[in-house]
Amino acid sequence: MINYTERISTLMRDIVARVPRLSYIDPDELLVFARYGRSGAEGAFATCHCLSLPDSEPGYYYWRDRETGSITRRSRWFVTKSPSVSIKGRPIPYLVSFALPRFCNQTLAGARKEKYYRKGTPGWIAKLDTVVHELYHIDPAASGIRHVERADGLPSNSSHGRDFLKTVADMVREYLASDPDLTTYEFLRYNFSELEQRYGGVTATTFRNYPSYPQRYIELLPPSQQLDIPPSVPIQPLKIRRKPIAFTHADLTVRQFLTDSTRRIVL
Repeated sequence: MINYTERISTLMRDIVARVPRLSYIDPDELLVFARYGRSGAEGAFATCHCLSLPDSEPGYYYWRDRETGSITRRSRWFVTKSPSVSIKGRPIPYLVSFALPRFCNQTLAGARKEKYYRKGTPGWIAKLDTVVHELYHIDPAASGIRHVERADGLPSNSSHGRDFLKTVADMVREYLASDPDLTTYEFLRYNFSELEQRYGGVTATTFRNYPSYPQRYIELLPPSQQLDIPPSVPIQPLKIRRKPIAFTHADLTVRQFLTDSTRRIVL
């Protein structure tokens, strides 16, 4: 069976080596994994996750009365933190997840990025575009996700600025013009059912506590650091699910992805 995330990792290394605008990326600081994503459903094809963000400022949740606007209850003060991922002793600041089989079945037709490619461009180029797209999200200053601007030059609340999609399409053409080995990206030419027929199945790296994966988490401040809370406002206890906050290579596994489910592979 084809290990899809391994193929994407190899492709990313080749892209970074061939596209100067992405040469600041260290492929050894990326971990590619898969999540289930049904074909035809709404949702991202892939996502870049940054684990190097600092702890948030202390904050709290609160609830207001709809009529009076007064706070009726609130939580205790907390901060949000990033989990840690370390592979063979090396910290991993970025994860890139791919939604399978949805990613495998995407095409240029009808996509926002279609207008940045010439008419007649093969539909599978949409997948190569997505891979470059996620790499481009990595900030050159190593400060998280790339900051982008609006058309007026001001910071954008969106993760995509005015020229983001066009720049990605330019880098896709630049990569293909560098004459990469066909075997490095050929797997992108096949949709999910074609991959199953060609390779006998599609597998990918996931985390052992699938479908969970490393995400930002809440940590209550200790009593000594709790800021003043008006005694008249009731405290709403937070239901904090205890999840792992540190991950290593031992927390990775391989699953087979099917059209409507996944299953663990025993190696």
